[in-house]
Amino acid sequence: MMAMPFLSCTVLWIIGSMTTILALPITEPPLIHDHPFVAIWNAPTERCKQLDIPLDTAAFQAVTTPVVKPGQFLTIFYENHLGLYPKVSTVKRKIYRGGIPQKGNLTEHLAKARSQIDHTIYQDSSPGLVVIDWESWRPLWNQNWGSKRIYQRLSLIHALQMAPFLSSQQISKVAKTQFQHASRHFMERTISLGIGERPSRRWGFYLFPDCYNYNWKNSNYTGKCSSKTQKQNDQMLWLWGRSTALFPSIYLHYSLRNSPQAALYVRNRVHEALRVATLPKRPFTVPIYVYSRPLYRDQTQKFQSLRDLVSTVGESAALGASGVIMWGGSKDYNNKAACQSLSEYLTSTLNPYIANVTAAAMLCSELLCQGKGRCVRKNYDTSQYLHLNPTYFSILRAKRKYAVVGLPSTTDLEAWAEHFTCQCYAGQSCSPILSKPTTIRQIWV
Repeated sequence: MMAMPFLSCTVLWIIGSMTTILALPITEPPLIHDHPFVAIWNAPTERCKQLDIPLDTAAFQAVTTPVVKPGQFLTIFYENHLGLYPKVSTVKRKIYRGGIPQKGNLTEHLAKARSQIDHTIYQDSSPGLVVIDWESWRPLWNQNWGSKRIYQRLSLIHALQMAPFLSSQQISKVAKTQFQHASRHFMERTISLGIGERPSRRWGFYLFPDCYNYNWKNSNYTGKCSSKTQKQNDQMLWLWGRSTALFPSIYLHYSLRNSPQAALYVRNRVHEALRVATLPKRPFTVPIYVYSRPLYRDQTQKFQSLRDLVSTVGESAALGASGVIMWGGSKDYNNKAACQSLSEYLTSTLNPYIANVTAAAMLCSELLCQGKGRCVRKNYDTSQYLHLNPTYFSILRAKRKYAVVGLPSTTDLEAWAEHFTCQCYAGQSCSPILSKPTTIRQIWV
C-alpha cells in the first residue's frame, strides 16, 4: 500500500478579538466512541474477588487483567507468551532460544506467535489494544547498557566465531550490524504478523518510545529528552512506521512523590511519544496510551497522591494522549490488606479523579472542538489541565457507572479556550471555536 503524505489540520482559535492560527497533525479517532481520553484498568485482582473485597472500577472504560485471557479489550503478550523470544537471564545465568536475536529461529517464532494470537484474541472486528512487552534487550546496540551489555558481549562472540580473521574493530562493527539487523527483524516481523492477523486491534511495544529522563535528582532537572535520545528514537522510524499505537511508560518512583519534577518527568516522556508519532508518513498519527500505576514504582503499599495523579493522568490527558492504562503486577494485590487498601483508594481518590479528567476531556472536545477532535495544550510545557471545577460539577455513582453533572462557568470555559486547541480526528474537520452550554450537563464516563 502506497504511503500517503502526512496531513495536518489548520485550526482557528477565536476568543475575544484575538485570532491565532495553529497546526496540529490529524490523529486517529478514539477507539471508544466520544471518549477522547480513556482509562483502562489492567491489574490482576482475582485474589480480591476470592476474599470478597469489592473493587469499584466503574470509572474505567475497560477493565482487563495482564493475565492471558481471550476476549479482553487490552491484551499483553509478555516475553514467554508470544513466539520464541531469544533472551538471556543474568540472574539464572541461562540462555533461552539462542539468547541473542541473531541466533533466534524467526520462522519457528512467527509460527508459534501466530498460534498464540489466534488462541488469545478473537477474530472479529471489535477494537482493542495489544501490547508486546519485550524488555530483555533493546533493538539499538548503544541502548543495551548495564545488565543488557550481555547482548553486546554475546554478539561479539557470535561475530568472532563467524569471522575469526577480522580485527577487533571490524568485529565490533559486524557484531553491532548483525545485532541491530536481527533485533529489528524480530520486532518488525512480529508486530506485522499481529497487525495482519488482528487488524482491528492497535499494536505496539511497551516502553517504546522511551525518553531516558531519569536524572530527576539533578538540581537543574527539566525532564526534557536529550538530543541523543531523540536521535536514537529517530533511528527507529522502522518501528514507529509499523506500530499502530505507542505505549510509553510513566511509572513514578516513590522519590518523586509530590514533587514538581514528577510532572516534568511525565510531560516530556509523553511529549516524546507524541513527537515520534508524527515521524512516519501516514494520513494520521497513531494513538498514545501511557502506562501508569496506582502504586508508586517498585513497591506494593504506597498509592499515588492526588497531586501525582495530576502529574501522571492529568498530564497525559492535557498533552493529547488517547488514554492511560493503570497496570498492576501479580504481587500488588495478593492479600487482604492490599485489596482493602486498593478498594479504599479507588473510591476515595482514583475513581473521582479519573471520572473528572475523562468527563473534562469529553466536554472540552464537545464545546471547543465540535466533538470532532480532542483538546490539546497549546504549549506543552505548561501546567494547564483538563479538569472540571468542583464548584460547578458533582461526581455521582449511579447505575454501576460514574456521571459528572454540572454547568461550566464562563471563566473556566475561557481558560480552556485560552490554553487549549483542537487536534482533529481523521475524516473530521474541527476548529477551536468555543460554544457555551446553557443547561446543566450530565456526562456518563
